Amino acid sequence: MPDTPAASRRIRDLADAHVTAQATLDPLLATSIGLAEGADRLPDLSPAGGEALDALALDTLTSLDAVEAAGVDGDDERRCARLLRERLGAQLASSAAGERLRNVQTLFGPVQEVRMAFTLMPTATEDDWQAVARRLAAVPAAFGGYVESLREGARHELLAAPRQVDAVVAQLETWVAAGDGRGWFATFTDDADVPAALRSELNAGARSAAEAVAALRNVLAREYRPAAEGTPDAVGEERYRIAARRWNGADIDAREAYEWGWSEFLRLRGEMAAEAERVRPGLTASEAMAYLNTDGPAIEGVEAVREHLQALMDKAITVLDGTHFDLAPPLKRVEARIAPAGSAAAPYYTQPSLDFARPGRTWLPTLGRTRFPMWDLVSTWYHEGVPGHHLQLAQWAHRSGELSTLQTTEVGMVSANVEGWALYAERLMDELGYVTDPGERLGYLDAQMMRAIRVVVDIGMHLELAVPADSPIGAGETWTHDLARAFFGAHSGRDPEFLDSELLRYLGGPGQAISYKLGERAWLAGREAARTRQGADFDPKRWHMAALSQGSLGLDDLVAELAAL
Repeated sequence: MPDTPAASRRIRDLADAHVTAQATLDPLLATSIGLAEGADRLPDLSPAGGEALDALALDTLTSLDAVEAAGVDGDDERRCARLLRERLGAQLASSAAGERLRNVQTLFGPVQEVRMAFTLMPTATEDDWQAVARRLAAVPAAFGGYVESLREGARHELLAAPRQVDAVVAQLETWVAAGDGRGWFATFTDDADVPAALRSELNAGARSAAEAVAALRNVLAREYRPAAEGTPDAVGEERYRIAARRWNGADIDAREAYEWGWSEFLRLRGEMAAEAERVRPGLTASEAMAYLNTDGPAIEGVEAVREHLQALMDKAITVLDGTHFDLAPPLKRVEARIAPAGSAAAPYYTQPSLDFARPGRTWLPTLGRTRFPMWDLVSTWYHEGVPGHHLQLAQWAHRSGELSTLQTTEVGMVSANVEGWALYAERLMDELGYVTDPGERLGYLDAQMMRAIRVVVDIGMHLELAVPADSPIGAGETWTHDLARAFFGAHSGRDPEFLDSELLRYLGGPGQAISYKLGERAWLAGREAARTRQGADFDPKRWHMAALSQGSLGLDDLVAELAAL
């Protein structure tokens, strides 16, 4: 529960100071959390920029030692101290393993973060657009620093796998081709209603950014890709352990998680078979999902599906507020958006700025489609929007003045916590009776199945484990990309393009894919422990709001903190 007003804020103040200093070094972070600092700048993506971030982390840890030695006052302070130490330790371990010097991937890489920042920038005034123009002009230097880091990694034989390089080259090709060859940044600035003089500056910045994208593509394709030849997809046990801590906030017992993930796969396979019978008697789960894709309810048109997803979230807020949650007014605003071309295939959410000037937003990649079957989108929007990511991350922003920016923003965010909550939110809507249509419930189960398969194939591919003996595909073989793709395709209703993107994501960001189911397991265990402890006095609405008000926690702490609420 929140600390009393008299509780010390020394640790939270230290965490706030760290975030401010980090935002100065990384203006993308400042944009993400809504700070004005560096709105027209981009970070130094060279090795020197990474070293500066690590030096800041070490200085903050030294200061934390001194503050903790004087005593910790209150639960918010205690949680903040543990989070700060764990997150900085995970960052430094990742840096020591050279991960920053080989970070080539389609979703979590610095190039993608640069583009994302432009979609989050305010564009209401001429001053806003002047900041955009100056940031556009900074893209070549930022990408040049990134190339320096990749070259430094190559000198030390720290290289990304060819599969990742090829995928990023293809992604950059999409960005270059956008806007009839003028590039994605030109399409971003096309609609700006600005004076002619600024239009010229924006066009020049967009051209320089497009040229930088093309130059980076060429370096990756012609220089980096040949050097990366032979680099395996699998990262191995030690790198996987370091990466899994970054995403989960705990040292994961990978083999236990692998076995548990397989048991979840078997359980969900049976549930999906039963639900498929409700969709259309005699069909298997795969056949039922294929039927829903072609003949089930669908929305025609990109703007129509955006409006439909917006209405879905608005309705969820209406039915849940006051019954299962107590929502502060800022949390009741969330926007459905269409993701820019060249995004990864999975829908995603961006949290509001701390002052809510920029609301929380869900993003749907269309992948060129204009028809959208609804059977698998309803549960997904409970995950991405309400009551999933939006309610948690917007509540963090709402409490940011009481907690710290570390605990309420991406600086301290732990994937297992936020993705675990979002997957729990899907299950909660099923428990509450909002997923009763057979097709939509099969979509919910398919989403659960996808996350269970993620645990199995992510760990299986990176640790090169044997496929379980009772597997219908590849029993006894060693997991590879191609085997995982065949297995995934046989047990998921997702489009082939989506599944291809998913496997690239797992191989490029080891340990992230497992955070969904492991996080959901922790949320369920924490709720059950709190319910058992309180008995008839357990109030789900009070528990939900208390749980969402704690800020970020890793799996080292999540179950115990939830159980104590």
